[in-house]
This record gives sequence, structure tokens and C-alpha cells, in this order.
Amino acid sequence: MKIFDELESNVRSYCRSFPTVFTEARWSTLIDERGREYIDFLSGAGTLNYGHNNPILKQALLEYIESDGVVHGLDMATQAKQRFLETLDRVILRPRKLDYKVQFTGPTGANAVEAALKIARNAKGRSNVVSFTNGFHGVTLGAVSATANSHYRDATGLPGMGVSFAPYDGYMGPDVDTSEYLAQVLADGSSGVDLPAAVIVETVQGEGGVNVASFEWLRKIEAVCRKHDVLLIVDDIQAGCGRTGSFFSFEKAGVSPDVVTLSKSLSGYGLPFSVVLMKPELDLWKPGEHNGTFRGHNLAFVTATAALEEYWRTADFSGDVERKGRAVRNALEEMAQADQRLSVRGRGMMQGLDCTDGELASQISRNAFDRGLVIETSGADGQVVKCLMPLTISDETLAKGLRILKASVEDALSDSGVEDLEMAGVS
Repeated sequence: MKIFDELESNVRSYCRSFPTVFTEARWSTLIDERGREYIDFLSGAGTLNYGHNNPILKQALLEYIESDGVVHGLDMATQAKQRFLETLDRVILRPRKLDYKVQFTGPTGANAVEAALKIARNAKGRSNVVSFTNGFHGVTLGAVSATANSHYRDATGLPGMGVSFAPYDGYMGPDVDTSEYLAQVLADGSSGVDLPAAVIVETVQGEGGVNVASFEWLRKIEAVCRKHDVLLIVDDIQAGCGRTGSFFSFEKAGVSPDVVTLSKSLSGYGLPFSVVLMKPELDLWKPGEHNGTFRGHNLAFVTATAALEEYWRTADFSGDVERKGRAVRNALEEMAQADQRLSVRGRGMMQGLDCTDGELASQISRNAFDRGLVIETSGADGQVVKCLMPLTISDETLAKGLRILKASVEDALSDSGVEDLEMAGVS
């Protein structure tokens, strides 16, 4: 790790939590330079829903490269882009009766959010946007203004601009319907909250601690938006592409977002790729108004098309994700019974073990890594151990990873108990 310490910026983070040099990766397994194998419950923070080096996607990619297919073409029309658009429309949009235009943004999720915010502000002629407590939408200047965590906001050196924050579902406790707060402040000209162009929301907050919005709450938020002529933006960058079971995380809630952002697992192979889906009447862009050198990487088009064809033409894959999600949930709930500080939250294969205490969660992650499991923490204080294993993980590997996690939790709780006794003066 010496070269990384000497030359790489202090901004690096994941390599601090997982201090080894990885050399290979297959499906749900990472292998380091010593040949040690690790089960991956991180999946590139949700980027590898279909696993590392998925052979079906890899074969499509190799064939495209071997044929000298266009790799970089700015936003020119290419055969790879054509096939992706046709497949997206046929496999995803039309079966769900979704009428969206597709914008290829820069390759990061944050750039898709930047574009979505511009779309809303230009369409409505208003500058304000409402985001939610514990929301995460990226760290570029516009996106970070809609990101709640001060850890990211403080790094800009500038005050956040053009965003008002409202309490997310459950933020005020289980007995408070926070959608009523949003309805009230938007209806009251003296609330101090300017009428926004849009409300941006994650149906499941990933970085915020696996906070899950109820379907009823999401429908109420949509109703508030419709009442006040405000656009609804769903940030589906981490929760989308099947992570919650359905391709879009908002499908089962029955809402119809005006704008949707997708990235992370959209390419299916870990290749950078982001899009904004918008209702056609919102496509008010002039040519080149939101541009970038890497708008729609052709290699990502190829693997994304292959992923849609392989996994989303039928409901089988979605059903399998839900089945595995229940297995993860059941295992975490069993772990949570060991200590009153622990609780479980999540949807589909996006599940978290809330440890209340960030140090306890970090210790669980460290214990897991020592045992051969890569898993991260999330939440305002890093208090939630977050399960983001590949959706394609085998039942055997999933069970093994969950056993490692359980042992890591037990050890961390045991160490925590000893520390509590020592602090109390009991030897």
C-alpha cells in the first residue's frame, strides 16, 4: 500500500477501510495480490448489481472491441447507442407504460443530478429545489447543494445554494407524517420556503443510512408536487437497476416521476454511464447546453444493452432478487436480536443493520474484512452496516457471507460489552 500512501490524495476513502491490493474479481468475489478471496457485499457501492466480470456482459464487450466498434463518439449517433435506446424502450419503458426522453449526461451520477436540476429550473422558471434530510445526490457543486450531510457540503468552501431541506419519511419518528410538513410550507407564503421548481427524493436513501420511504408517503409527496405545479425528481442512482427488486425503485409505489436519474449499475459492468429520463414536454434543452466529452460511453452502451436483454425481458430476475432480499432481511433480523441497539431496515437487496453507534458499525466492518467479507457503513454517523451484494450472488456465497457478517457482529458486540464493563470499573 506504500505507493498509494505516498502519491494518492488524502481524499481516498475505501482503500483505507479495505487495506489490500485487489488484482482479480469474479461474480461476487474479490481476490487480492496475496491470493486471498473476499466475498463482496459492497458491489462498487451499488455499481455491480450483476457481479464482477459477468461473463455474458464481458463476451458482448469483447466482441464489440474486437470488431473495432466505436469506443468514443461524443454524442454522435452510433450503432451501440441505437441498440441501447431500442432495448431500453422495448424492455423497460414500454412494458411499464413510461413515456420518457433520454438524456446522456456526463458519466457520473452527480452529473445526471446536475442536469436534472437544470431541467427543472429551466422548465419552471424557479430556482429553489426541495431535498430531504439524509439525502445524498453527489458532491459536485449543484448536486452537493441537494446533499444533506455536512461532511460533503463543508468541503465546497461555499454555502449551499438554491435548495431547501424537508424531513424525510420517519425523520421525526414513526408517528409524524412529514409529507404534511411539506404540504404546509408550500401552501404558506410566509413559511420562508420559496415555491420550488422540483422536489428531489430517493425512495431508499443509500448513503443516508438505508432509510426507506413508505409507498404511501411517496404518493403523498407526488400529490403535493402536482398540487403546486412542482416537478418530482426520483434519484434512482443507487436504488434503481433492480436493487429493490423492480427495475425502478418507485414502480411499486405507483408514482410517476417527471424526471429520473440513473447511473451506477446502468452499464451493468462497472463502466461509467449515467442518464436522465424526462417527460417529453420537459426536454427544452438547446443543443449543447449541458455537454461533456464522455456523454454516453459506447462500451457502456454495449454492456447495458446486454444486461437489459439478459435479466429484464421476464420477471424471473426480479422475483429472484426479492427472494434473496428476504433471506438477507431474515438473517439481519436474527443478528439484531442479540442487542437492543440493533435494528434492520431496507427493501429488496438493499438492507442495513442499524447499530445506533458508528464505532460499533465500523468495528463490524473491520471484523468482516478480517474474515474475508467486504462491507461498508453508511448513515450520518456511519452507524448502519449496509448490504449491497451483487444481485446475481449465488445462494451458497450469500449464505457464507451472511455467516461471516453474523460472526463479525457477535465479536463486535462482545468487545463492546467488555469495554462497557471496563468503563464502569468492573474487571
